[in-house]
Amino acid sequence: MIHKRMIYRVIGDLLLIETAMILLCAGVSLFYRGDDLRAFLYSAGITAGTGICFAIMGKHAEHELTRRDGYLIVSLSWFIFSVFGMLPYYLSGYIPNLTDAFFETMSGVTSTGATILSEIEQLPQGLLFWRSMTQWIGGLGIILFTIAVLPIFGINGVQVFAAEASGPTHDKVHPRIGITARWIWVLYTGLTTAVVLLLAAGGMNWFDSVCHALTTTSTGGFSTRSASIAYYQSPYIEYVLSLFMFISGINFTLLLLFATGHFKKSFRDAELHFYVWTVTASTLFITVVLCLRSSLPLEEAFRTSLFQVISIQTSTGFATSDYMTWPAVAWGVMPLLMLIGACAGSTSGGMKCIRVAMLIRVTKNEFKRLLHPNAVLPIRINRQVISSTLQSTVLAFTVLFVVIAFASILILLALDIPFMESVGVVVSSIGNTGPGLGAYGPAYSWTALPDIAKWLLALLMLLGRLELFTVLLLFTPEFWKRN
Repeated sequence: MIHKRMIYRVIGDLLLIETAMILLCAGVSLFYRGDDLRAFLYSAGITAGTGICFAIMGKHAEHELTRRDGYLIVSLSWFIFSVFGMLPYYLSGYIPNLTDAFFETMSGVTSTGATILSEIEQLPQGLLFWRSMTQWIGGLGIILFTIAVLPIFGINGVQVFAAEASGPTHDKVHPRIGITARWIWVLYTGLTTAVVLLLAAGGMNWFDSVCHALTTTSTGGFSTRSASIAYYQSPYIEYVLSLFMFISGINFTLLLLFATGHFKKSFRDAELHFYVWTVTASTLFITVVLCLRSSLPLEEAFRTSLFQVISIQTSTGFATSDYMTWPAVAWGVMPLLMLIGACAGSTSGGMKCIRVAMLIRVTKNEFKRLLHPNAVLPIRINRQVISSTLQSTVLAFTVLFVVIAFASILILLALDIPFMESVGVVVSSIGNTGPGLGAYGPAYSWTALPDIAKWLLALLMLLGRLELFTVLLLFTPEFWKRN
C-alpha cells in the first residue's frame, strides 16, 4: 500500500526547501543587481504555492513510510525538483527553450555537468549561482538532505535513504539514519568551505570560489567560465581541485569513519584501494603518453593527466585540456573511467568501483571453478563474504546498464548523431560525467543535439543518478499492486 498523504507531505516539504534555495539565489541576484531577480521571485512564488498545496494535501498523514513509498518519493522528487528548478532559466529568458531549460536543470540536479550553454559568462550571477547550487544539493542527494530534516516532523527516513543511496554496500556510522545524514552534511559543508578558502587564497575571486567549491564537492563540474578551469591558468588551483575531487569520490561514510578516528578500517577498504589504483595507473599511463607524444614538460603532463583522470572518474567534468586533442590511446581511457566511476556512497556517478571490483573477483572465481569444480570459493570484500544475492544484484545491474546504454546509442544513431558522439553522450549521461567525445567533448556544449536526444539523455541522467532500479521499478506492474 502506498501512503499518498505522506508522499504529498514530503514532496511539499521538498518544494518549500527548494523555494528557500531559489530565494537565496534571488538574494545573490539582488546583491549583483542582476536582471534575473524578477524571474527568481516568480519562480519562488510558483514553487512555494505548489509546495503549500502539497503540504495541505498531506495534512494528517501517517508517520510511516514503506520501501515502496521511498522509491516513489525519490523518483518523483528528482523529477519535480528539475521541473521547478528550470523556472529561473526559462522565466528569465536566458534559456527560452523549455527542453533546454529542463535539460540544464536535470544535468545540475543529477550532478552530471553537461550543458547546452555556449557562452556561460553571459548569465548573470544569480543564475550562475543557481547552476552551482542545484549541483551542490543534488550531489549528495536531495533525499539525503531531507532525511536530516524529516525527524523534525517525526518521520522515519530509513526507507527513503535505502531508495536514494547509491551503490551496493553501506556501513552504518550511527544507528539512527537521521544523525548519520546530518554528520554527512556537516562533512560535506566543511569540505565545501575548505575549497572556497583555498581557491580564494589562490587568486580566484570570491564568487567564482564559492561556485566552483559547490560543484567540486558535488562532483558536478558546472563552471562560471566557458573554458572551465583552463580559464584560470593556475597550477595551484588545478592541484587544489584535483585533491578535493578525489576526496569527494570516496565513500562519505568512510570519510566519516576516518574523521572519527577509525583510520585502520578506512585504509583497509577494498573499494578505496581499487579507486586509488585506477586513478594512479590511469594518471601514470596518460602522463607517459603525453610526454612521449607531445611537447608538454613532465610536470605539466602529470598535472594535466591527474586533473582530467580524477575529473572524469569522479564524474565531475571540469576541464583544463581538451582530451580529444590528445593521442587516441590517451583519450581512449576516458570512456572506461566514465564507466567505472568512483566509490559507492560518494557524490560521483558511473558503475562504482565496488561493483567493478566484485565483477573482477567473480570472473577470477569462475576460472578457478573450471579447474576445481568441487571447491568452495567464496568472494570476500573487506573480509566479508559477498552473498550470492548481492552478486546477482551486481550482475543484473551491469547487464541492465549495458543494455540501456546500447539501446540509447542505437536511438541516437537513428537521429543521425555520429557513432563516437552517440557513445560519448550516452556513457557520459548515464554515468553522470558531463563531457562526452568528439563534437560533444569538454570543449563544446550539447546545444546542437536535437530535442528528442536531450529528453532521452535527461532520462539517462536520472537513471544513472538513482542507480537504474529505483526509477525502472516504477514501471513494473508489481510495484503498483496493492499488496
